[in-house]
Amino acid sequence: MTASLDIDATIRRMTQSLHGLLKKHPVMVGIHTGGVWVAQRLHKELGLTEPLGTLDISFYRDDFTRIGMNPQVKASNLPVSVDDRHVILVDDVLHTGRTIRAALNELFDYGRPASVTLAALIVRDGRELPIEAQVTGEHMHLTKRQHVKLIGGPDRLQLEIQEGSG
Repeated sequence: MTASLDIDATIRRMTQSLHGLLKKHPVMVGIHTGGVWVAQRLHKELGLTEPLGTLDISFYRDDFTRIGMNPQVKASNLPVSVDDRHVILVDDVLHTGRTIRAALNELFDYGRPASVTLAALIVRDGRELPIEAQVTGEHMHLTKRQHVKLIGGPDRLQLEIQEGSG
């Protein structure tokens, strides 16, 4: 089932929110896959000059015995140093906080940022870790069986709500 959300308008609102939070020479990093798509859009809208970084946190998750390994592991790519830099970390959906925890662990393996600002397109209930996004697109209230997935790539983003097991 495709969710009705004006993603273009949501990205514009997130861009406006990020403008107020930008620090000198920020570095934007997207989390594969949906977070990278959102980050590509935000990076372009903000006119950032540093290249976009990407993280695949598959090997950093603490719950892959429960959820399984992602069969499409992608390489992480941080083209600039994150040491003493202001990082904007972008994900598509903030749910339990475990993906963000894993991304922070991987990010710190690359260096020690001065700050990390979290931006998430969708924030939903069910947080298991004390992690909060400073910039959010939309809040969604879903059942435990429902999952949100971003589809279509960076230029044709759509949200899909999927029914899964509890």
